[in-house]
Amino acid sequence: MAETQAAAASAATNPANIHSMHTRTAGELRRENIGEEVTLTGWVWRRRDHGGLIFCDLRDRTGMTQCTFDPEHAGGEAFHIAETMRPEWPILVHGTVIARDEETVNAKLPTGEIEVLVDRAEVLGRSKTPPFQIEDRIETAEDTRLRYRYLDLRRPEMAHRIQLRSDFTFAIRSALHNRAFTEVETPALFKSTPEGARDFIVPSRLQPGSFYALPQSPQLLKQLLMVGGVERYYQVAKCFRDEDLRADRQPEFTQVDIEMSFVTQDDVMGALEDVLADAFAQVGVEMPTPLRRISYWDAMDTYGTDKPDTRYGMHLIDLTDVFKGSAFKVFSSAANTEGHVVKALNAKGAGTWPRAQIDKLAKVAETFGAKGLAWIAFREDGSMNSPIVKFFSDEEMAELRRRCDVEPGDLVMFAAGPRLASDEILGGMRCHMADALDVPREGHDFLWVVDFPLFHWDEERKAYAAEHQPFTQPVEADIERLESDPLSVGSRTYDFVMDGFEAGGGGMRIHDPELQLRILEMLGFTEERAKEQFGFLMEALTFGAPPMGGFALGLDRVCMLLAGCDSIRDVMAFPKTSSGSDLMSAAPSEVSMAQLKEVGLRIE
Repeated sequence: MAETQAAAASAATNPANIHSMHTRTAGELRRENIGEEVTLTGWVWRRRDHGGLIFCDLRDRTGMTQCTFDPEHAGGEAFHIAETMRPEWPILVHGTVIARDEETVNAKLPTGEIEVLVDRAEVLGRSKTPPFQIEDRIETAEDTRLRYRYLDLRRPEMAHRIQLRSDFTFAIRSALHNRAFTEVETPALFKSTPEGARDFIVPSRLQPGSFYALPQSPQLLKQLLMVGGVERYYQVAKCFRDEDLRADRQPEFTQVDIEMSFVTQDDVMGALEDVLADAFAQVGVEMPTPLRRISYWDAMDTYGTDKPDTRYGMHLIDLTDVFKGSAFKVFSSAANTEGHVVKALNAKGAGTWPRAQIDKLAKVAETFGAKGLAWIAFREDGSMNSPIVKFFSDEEMAELRRRCDVEPGDLVMFAAGPRLASDEILGGMRCHMADALDVPREGHDFLWVVDFPLFHWDEERKAYAAEHQPFTQPVEADIERLESDPLSVGSRTYDFVMDGFEAGGGGMRIHDPELQLRILEMLGFTEERAKEQFGFLMEALTFGAPPMGGFALGLDRVCMLLAGCDSIRDVMAFPKTSSGSDLMSAAPSEVSMAQLKEVGLRIE
């Protein structure tokens, strides 16, 4: 009777327990549950045989409870079963919640004031010795954890991350649903994009020689939904991109895809702020609204990146005017060339580093596009160490000290050359030095970066490329310069930046088919190829396409930041390695010749 009442009480407070083998979870029992009869299920974490008593820490996805087996209790049958239990065996126990002796209370555990005196136990399965400890803060190599991912997921910190991801996904779905957005699923088999080298392609058995592509984004389809009158669309979309991987990228990833019609840019950004603030609040994170807006060039010139982390300073300082007449020809040449700059970055505290350590920074700068690194170390004794300081006049040095707020112990680094390249070099050094100096970055940082250029010049292809994507609306006042000065044309775009990462991005869309063709032609498409690739979109735009704008939130990346992780692999249940492999299933793998023949393929 008591067990039935306990089950009913548990079901009322924890609906997840309905139709389960257990009546309570291992993480929910507290002092107020003393006297209840409960049934728990989970895995044996640790078992301690004290001769007269056996203690077992039982762990499930919610936490851990100590279970006590007494040979004098309930005939001792449960005690004899406990003698056989080993770590990671799944078990069921039934017993009574009792208070721990005062000297055995575990203040580190939420359940540390109680234990369950077991009168019945059942072994539900057996386990080999795991290849690593099922606990937090293990030093096991990531490859081993990924090989046995199903065991890694049992660890409390991994279980917490997966639950956090679930909670945030549910929160953002609810926030969108409550604001009259309609969830629509779009196809996973679609047409290859212009960036075909980045597509995963799928051969068609029914149409030999033809291929589908897995979508890098539902971009075109959501624009068609706007033409179709859906008006407010969203989807938690699985996307695919065959590219070189980094810590915050995977070949398959998830984005929250959003599109709205009959809206202005401010309408879209305002709606997104409401949705994001609501969703973050549901997982205990406050996002102040309205968000700050920083223009693309302000972000680049101040932080050296279009995804700045503004939780710390270390701003880029423009010294172009200071060095116009400098005896240091590298600086004076840049200062007197149109479109070129001389900029500096002060890394406070790094001026105390040994010369050999500072010299190594040149190699770091090379990874951001520099050919070398000019620097001045201001030592704590008032001296200066630098290979270039001899070229500076007293006036140049005084102005440098003033603008860069130089103090003893500072290291000032320079970049001279094209504006964007110089920004990117010092922006990369800013992030590197913040990590090297362990600069505090507390809480979360949210902002918009807006007004990106429409195009950039792709040096490798010797052609213009879309800064965001080919369907972005240019700033109306700039359209007249589309062909004459493409790089000066702005776009109606907005990126959501969180903690120094691009967590999402969006823009207003072109809904005029003639303008869409002009943009594609600027990107190197002939009219014939544009219609072959995007004819269905441009035809749809001729049927009364409304003004539209949208956004895509990188769900994996946001959850990584919420969980305080360094890699999105840590918030994905079954991620790939940096080489795109699934170590658990050994994918990708070979397929049979018969399978290849059926879809008209052969491997050479």
